[in-house]
Amino acid sequence: MKLKFYQIDAFTNRLFEGNPACVVPLKEWLDDALLLKIAKENAVPETAFFVEKEAGIHLRWFTPDLEMDLCGHATLATAHCLKKHLNHTSDILNFETLSGTLKVRLKGSRYFLDFPSRPPKKAELPDSIKNALNILPAEVYQSRDYFLVYPTEKEIRELKINRVIFDQINLGTGGVIVTSKGKEVDFVSRFFTPQATLLEDPVTGSAHCSLIPFWAKRLDKNKMNALQLSERGGELKCEALGERVLIGGEARTYSEGHLFTE
Repeated sequence: MKLKFYQIDAFTNRLFEGNPACVVPLKEWLDDALLLKIAKENAVPETAFFVEKEAGIHLRWFTPDLEMDLCGHATLATAHCLKKHLNHTSDILNFETLSGTLKVRLKGSRYFLDFPSRPPKKAELPDSIKNALNILPAEVYQSRDYFLVYPTEKEIRELKINRVIFDQINLGTGGVIVTSKGKEVDFVSRFFTPQATLLEDPVTGSAHCSLIPFWAKRLDKNKMNALQLSERGGELKCEALGERVLIGGEARTYSEGHLFTE
């Protein structure tokens, strides 16, 4: 079988930055085991597969290891693929996903993801995370992900993970967010996933489902600018809307081509 694919850098306006995702349009769903094999072969943080139907666009996300319940950058990449390469005329796209209906709106050069808000709650830090960190957080919370708050951006940049210890914990589809106030933006973050092929995610849209309500409350502002401080880096425009959040970013297409399943 021959399938079209697009590789797109999300949450950036420059190639080789942001978070790369592969987007694979399908006419009908393939076997889940095959979807996972394709995602593993692509070797990027997420591969998005979608099938267009009359009721909307059915979207799924796979890392090289498992299917995810929510992914921001691959959703943005899919919207970019539909608009730039597949000539969708509407500036509003509706995706049917494991996390319900997700809306993406194009405004100028940015795509804004309308995602659920997931405010974190106070929690205890497991030893398998605590012992893996070279710098301990000032506060610990949890939503889908563990959420570690640090006093300064410098600590976020200097944070290191002992992977041997870190991989002792299994968080399913979750991971560990580390965050602080930013020097030049409202807040900064990084994201790590234990037992995953890729330890650090370059830019994590879904993490901002928790980051946005947390910092909106702490900073007493609804509209914010954010940076994810991975090696590739990513820029996000954020807005808290009660039970929803808006996560905005740009995208650039790196490549397009075909893949073969046999």
